[in-house]
Amino acid sequence: METLFIIDTVSHKELIDITYQVEDIIHKSNIKAGFCIVYIPHATAGIILNESADPNIKTDFLNAINKAIPEHNNYLHDRIDNNAAAHIKSALCGSSATIPISNGKLELGTWQSIMLCEFDGPRTRKIIVQVYQSNV
Repeated sequence: METLFIIDTVSHKELIDITYQVEDIIHKSNIKAGFCIVYIPHATAGIILNESADPNIKTDFLNAINKAIPEHNNYLHDRIDNNAAAHIKSALCGSSATIPISNGKLELGTWQSIMLCEFDGPRTRKIIVQVYQSNV
């Protein structure tokens, strides 16, 4: 089963918790055991699993990745789109996450959430969720 939803980001760089939207898709699928793939088809955004209970984690994450990959650091691609850092950050974060489903629920850790990483916003982002049923 494949479903998609749209998120409109509001900042140039931000992390957005999308766990509830994905959980709703799992619930509507009626799949009790299997796995879920969350994928973002954009070259300047990513998907990660991390804590979202403490908003400082989002700030710390963005500060750390911005320090590691600074904006406008003589990147050749900046001559074209001026967003090379966003492409590099996206590639390092990855564009998908796979999460097991058990008893009709995502098997996330106590503090884990699914997060959209925006590195070149604000933009309209599409998130594709595919849910697969296990035969076990």
